[in-house]
Amino acid sequence: MPKMIVSIDGVVIKEVQLTKDRTTLGRRPYNDIVIDNLAVSGEHAVLQMSGADVFLEDLNSTNGTYVNGKAIKKQQLQGGDTVEIGKYKIKFVNDSADSHEKTTVISGGAVVSGAAEAAAAVNLGPAAIKVISGSAAGREVALTKVVTTIGKPGVAVAAITRRPHGYVVAMVEGTVKPTVNGQPLSTDGIDLRHGDLLELAGTQMQFVQQ
Repeated sequence: MPKMIVSIDGVVIKEVQLTKDRTTLGRRPYNDIVIDNLAVSGEHAVLQMSGADVFLEDLNSTNGTYVNGKAIKKQQLQGGDTVEIGKYKIKFVNDSADSHEKTTVISGGAVVSGAAEAAAAVNLGPAAIKVISGSAAGREVALTKVVTTIGKPGVAVAAITRRPHGYVVAMVEGTVKPTVNGQPLSTDGIDLRHGDLLELAGTQMQFVQQ
C-alpha cells in the first residue's frame, strides 16, 4: 500500500498510508495530512489514486509544491520520489509497486531494509512513554512504530525514533523547547535511556524500556 513519510531536518514526524482515492495535504486541520507550518497553504496539494498510480497536484499554493527539487503542477509519483513543501520533505513509498525494494526511512536520512529493521527491533526491548502529570497521568503509550510523535502541534512536538542502537528523541516544532532530564531538546536528537524524564508542553513523561 502506498504511503507518505513526512520529515523535517532529517527527522521523520509521521507516516500516512494512502487508502483513499483523494488525500488532501495542507495547514488546515481538516486535511488528511496536516502540516502546521506557515510555509504550507491551508489547502496546499492533493494526492489522487487511480488504481496503482498516485498523482500529486498542487492546489495553487503560495509557495509551490516540488518533486525531487522541481516545481510541479500535477505529476505522477514514482516510488522513492521526494515531495518538498516548505522545509518539509515527504517521501513517497509504494510497497505494492516496489515490493522488491521495501525500505523504511529513519531519522538522519538513513535507510535500512525491512529485514534489517526487523532484526534491530528484536534486539530492542519493549519501550513506552508513561505520562506522569496532567489530565492524562497514568497513561502509557507503547513505542511500537519506527516513529512516534508526541506533543501539541503549534506548541511543542517531539518525535521518538527507533534506531538499531536504541530510541532517539528530537524536537520537531514548537515555540517551547521540550526538555529531557531538564536539558532543552534540539532537532539533532539525543539517545533515550530507561527512566529519562521528558517535559513537553507542560506535561511530564517518563521513558521506560524493558
